[in-house]
Amino acid sequence: MARCSPQLRRHFFCSAAKSASNTAAGGPKRKNIVFFGSPQVAASVLDTLLAASSSPDSAFQVAAVVTQPPATKNRGRKPLPSAVAQHALDRGFPGDLIFTPKRAGEESFLSDLKEVRPELCITAAYGNILPQRFLDIPPCGTVNIHPSLLPLYRGAAPVQRALQDGVGETGVSLSYTVRALDAGPVIAYERLSVDDFIKAPELLAILFNIGSKLLLDELPSVLDGSAKQKAKPQDDSKATLAPKMNFDESWLTFDEEAKLLHNKVRAFAGWPRTRAKLQLVNQNGETEALDIKVISTKVSTSCDQTGDENEVLFSGNSLLIPCNGSTWLEVLELQLPGKKATTARGFWNGLRGRKLLKSP
Repeated sequence: MARCSPQLRRHFFCSAAKSASNTAAGGPKRKNIVFFGSPQVAASVLDTLLAASSSPDSAFQVAAVVTQPPATKNRGRKPLPSAVAQHALDRGFPGDLIFTPKRAGEESFLSDLKEVRPELCITAAYGNILPQRFLDIPPCGTVNIHPSLLPLYRGAAPVQRALQDGVGETGVSLSYTVRALDAGPVIAYERLSVDDFIKAPELLAILFNIGSKLLLDELPSVLDGSAKQKAKPQDDSKATLAPKMNFDESWLTFDEEAKLLHNKVRAFAGWPRTRAKLQLVNQNGETEALDIKVISTKVSTSCDQTGDENEVLFSGNSLLIPCNGSTWLEVLELQLPGKKATTARGFWNGLRGRKLLKSP
């Protein structure tokens, strides 16, 4: 973990002295905000905060950044910083003000955080549990950007689970963090209509972009304390959960209706992607198992081709896989093991007359 080094202390006290000097000269004293986040969507929130804090009349400054520790993405390669850490470094943010604790409850980290003296902590897809000892530190509390209309879809994967459920509307909430999962009072929210084709990575980016603007709008009331008066408690009786995505969930089974499978493809688009088992049948009737990743789909209730009950057909630019309820899953883009993604037409042309069946 990045400890609070002498350089950090010198940097912080120098900054504090500068703020005090500005206040004495009639300039406003900026309040310290600490940002917590890890993936790319959180980096966009940090970018918004850094840009806003650079304004001469900003009421706050980003005093520190907290993110997940560096991780190895590919076997044998050196650990890489999180997207948030890398973005902060690229923006010239001091490296000794970027903390990477394994757990937010570590005593050494909490000690470092207290030295920064945050008025407010902001979280966006941080990915770590925040204990009460942490929540007690910032006087203005901890505020979280959550990509759902709370109390709906509390948990680690709100966007993915909402798409899996086929919702026509979702949104983003700005709420105070409490010990219970995503259960704090809601300061503000914004709704967003969802079409039938948007996938989880795109929707996540849109919602965090909206959340960043919502945060900036509400920051004055959060920093002066008035947001606590207007924040509304959640109705726990209406809460739904959005558990973390599981790799074992990624298989498609065609005994379900095509609409459910299409929604699953959209939900699992970022990770772990959806997979399906098919069978290739050559001219001699010999079969070969084939696992594919299904990348893009749509739904059809009719088919202009004829074939056997389990046969996968091709029409237009789509593989047509028969599903339950006389529906068809149209696969537009897929990926074979060890290969690059390809269109359905490119894949079909490579079959060279072999028959394709869905696995029983």
